Amino acid sequence: MKRRDFIASSAAALGATAVASQSASAQEAVKPTPFKLKYAPHFGMLQNLAGGDMVDQLKFAADQGFTAWEDNGMKGRSKDTQDKIAKTMESLGMTMGVFVAHASFGDHAFVTKNKDARQKVVQEVRDSVEVAKRVNAKWMTVVPDSCVNNLEWGYQTANCIDLLRELAEVLEPHGLVMVLEPLNWWANHPGLFLTKIPQAYEICRAVNSPSCKILFDIYHQQIQEGNLIPNIDMAWSEIGYFQCGDNPGRKEPGTGEINYRNVFKHIHSKGFEGIMGMEHGNSQRGKEGDQAVIDAYRAADDF
Repeated sequence: MKRRDFIASSAAALGATAVASQSASAQEAVKPTPFKLKYAPHFGMLQNLAGGDMVDQLKFAADQGFTAWEDNGMKGRSKDTQDKIAKTMESLGMTMGVFVAHASFGDHAFVTKNKDARQKVVQEVRDSVEVAKRVNAKWMTVVPDSCVNNLEWGYQTANCIDLLRELAEVLEPHGLVMVLEPLNWWANHPGLFLTKIPQAYEICRAVNSPSCKILFDIYHQQIQEGNLIPNIDMAWSEIGYFQCGDNPGRKEPGTGEINYRNVFKHIHSKGFEGIMGMEHGNSQRGKEGDQAVIDAYRAADDF
C-alpha cells in the first residue's frame, strides 16, 4: 500500500471511530435519567414497546428510568420463572415490589374466629416467605377479607387485629412486611372489611409490628374518602407502600382528577424511599399507549 493510500485509510478509520464514539456518547446522553420516586410497572404494561418476554420488559423499563417493579401474581409463577425475574432485576439494580400473599373478597377469616379459615391464611403467609426470599421482595399485599353483618364492628376489628398479630410473628424473623390494602366500596369492592386509611392506621397501631404496615392505594382512597395529602400525613408512620392510578378510569396519571404531580412531590418531600406501584391500566392501546404511560410519569415526576 502506498503511503498516501495508507494515510487516507487510517484517517478514514479514525474518522469512523470518532463518529461511532460520538454516536455512542449521544445515545448515552439521551438515555432517560432515573425517576425521583421508585415507580413500579408490571408485566404487560409496556409489552407493546418492549416485547412479550418478561426479561425484555424488565430491561426496557430500566432503560426508561424505572428502578422498581411489582407483580401481584408472582406467587403463582414457577420457581424457574421467579428465579429468572429475580436474577434479571438484581443485575439491573431494580427493587422488587409487592406480590399478593392473601386476598379474598368473599371469606371472613379476619373478622370472625373461624379457626380453620384463620389457619389457612397463616399458611398462605408462611408460603409467601419462601417466595419473598426467592425474588428479593420485602413487601407482600394482604387484604383482610369481607366484613359480616351480624357482628358488631368492634368485635370484627379485634378479631382482625388478633390474626394480624399472628401473621406478624411469622414475618418478623425474616424482616418481611405485609402491607394491608384498604379497597373502595363504591366502584370496585363492596362489602370488604378494610376500606379507609384511618381504619388501617388504627389497626396497624394496635398490631404494633414493623411487619404490619399500610398499602396506600391512591386510586382507591380518592374514591373512598379523598383528602389524600392530609391522610398521607396523618398515617405516615404506618405507611409502607403506595400504589397509583387516576380516577375515574384507573389509568395513568393525568387521565383523571388527581393532581399526581403535587401528590408525588409531597411524598418525595417527606423522604419516602419505598415503591409507588403502578397498579392501573393504560388509557390507550398499542405502542402509543405504552409511551403515554411513560410520558405521564415523566410529567408527574417533574417537580
